[in-house]
Amino acid sequence: MRRAGALPTISLTLALGACSVLPGAPDEATPFAPAIDPRGEAVDGLVVGHRLMEAGEYELALDAFRRAGARDGLTPEVLSALGSANLGLGRLNQAETLLRRATDSGDAWPEVWNNLGVVLLERGKTAEAVQILRKAYALDDGESDAIRDNLRLALAKLDETAYAVDAEQQNYKLVRRGSSEYLIRRVP
Repeated sequence: MRRAGALPTISLTLALGACSVLPGAPDEATPFAPAIDPRGEAVDGLVVGHRLMEAGEYELALDAFRRAGARDGLTPEVLSALGSANLGLGRLNQAETLLRRATDSGDAWPEVWNNLGVVLLERGKTAEAVQILRKAYALDDGESDAIRDNLRLALAKLDETAYAVDAEQQNYKLVRRGSSEYLIRRVP
């Protein structure tokens, strides 16, 4: 019976010994990461996510955007960021759903409409993509070269499909510009 009582005492001692490290400077003698400072401020998940998008780390960016959504709610900015990360990962169905939700709020900016147009064009919904890209171009007052180029390519693709051109001549490539803007380029 004494054995059973001795075992919990030993494990409790080990657990308390592991908690003896206080936040502060890292201990060079230990291979463990430094402790977390509970008084420290967290960096905004959207900022972290956009930095990860620039680095091409779309999966990590998606996690950061999810944390921002959990903290701030699913605002149009969070929805568009989640959609852009899914677009970067090639998850077109998920990207379309999230970008549509972002544009339905009424607070979407031209880049969100542009990304939705790119997703629709990639999914073969050319006529709808043209309309969405026209809206993005109008909201932007024609100032963005990327949106204008995407609209031109969508219109060209719409004309090509109207004349039933061979699929080999309709080669396009999705090219990322900036942290959340995409451009469609014709592949020679």
